[in-house]
Amino acid sequence: MSVSAGTGWQPDRFLDHYQLRTIPLGDDPDGESPVTATLIRRAEAGARIDGSRPVAGAVLYVHGFTDYFFHEPLADFFTARGYAFYAIDLRKCGRSREDHHTAHFTTDLARYDEELGLALELIAEEVGADTRMIIAGHSTGGLITALWLDRLREQDPARHGLVDGLLLNSPWLDLQGDAVLRTLPVTMLIKAVAAVQPTRVIPQELSSAYGESLHESAHGEWSYDLALKPMGGFPVTFGFLNAVRSGQRRLHRGIDVGTPALVLRSDKTHFAKTYSASTDRADVVLDVRQIARWSGCLGGRVSTVPIPDARHDVFLSVPHAREQAYREVDDWLTHTIRPATESSETSRKESTL
Repeated sequence: MSVSAGTGWQPDRFLDHYQLRTIPLGDDPDGESPVTATLIRRAEAGARIDGSRPVAGAVLYVHGFTDYFFHEPLADFFTARGYAFYAIDLRKCGRSREDHHTAHFTTDLARYDEELGLALELIAEEVGADTRMIIAGHSTGGLITALWLDRLREQDPARHGLVDGLLLNSPWLDLQGDAVLRTLPVTMLIKAVAAVQPTRVIPQELSSAYGESLHESAHGEWSYDLALKPMGGFPVTFGFLNAVRSGQRRLHRGIDVGTPALVLRSDKTHFAKTYSASTDRADVVLDVRQIARWSGCLGGRVSTVPIPDARHDVFLSVPHAREQAYREVDDWLTHTIRPATESSETSRKESTL
């Protein structure tokens, strides 16, 4: 399946000055057909495409579990630096979820390769095949994009060559919680239930503390649709958790995303069932020690930076933490991505002489 640039963009009903495009995906291997993905772009991307404004590169942002794209300040940051900004709501997530879908459900993270590849193709057609791209992933999106780039590097080197960097925001690289949850017997139990009842919900109490720390209706400063990102999250199914654990085990054996990677995370974890002031200045979703431990499995050019007082989504942190996060990205773009891009462009020009 392929897509064509230049048609199909519609106003986004959630964000002003944004446009969306539906990407048909056809039959769902997990039995919830039809499925689609949704590509979102800032309206200014059109001006960049027609050549009226310079393009430094493009960004494709991939959300996490119980999430969708609403991160306008992140788009503003990249747009101010000359990047055409895009985001994708994956199948059964956010703008792409329909009534017949189990929210954020898949039995194999590699299913997302389809929409990510089509999005990459569409962006390349719009901004130009010579424009370099940065992939950004948050939480589960960080795991998904890392595994995708590893497969893309082996299976489609030409398409992988469009990507110059991977930005990971608190990627979900291991299963948090008690060590017993990561033992072989529990792993085999998850796999067994997933094989016969993939949409069965895991019996666990979901905390709303993180959602309360973010949303403006509670203790936070951010406005987003609680139908697409519920305060306490969507239920976790056995099939989805088995897919995540399979992806994490693959990563633990060592992968190579094939580009420089920047991993941002909080400096501490604070698991809590109820909101408190500590919730605002820690990762209450993942164990940051696991992120630190497994980041080295992403490849050979990985920088990991702990952000003091950051939340799980470092770009939704309290002001001083998110400001540092943006400074770290700015430094990475300036000293790692830009020199690598310029060197690559020089090499391509010399090869044509």
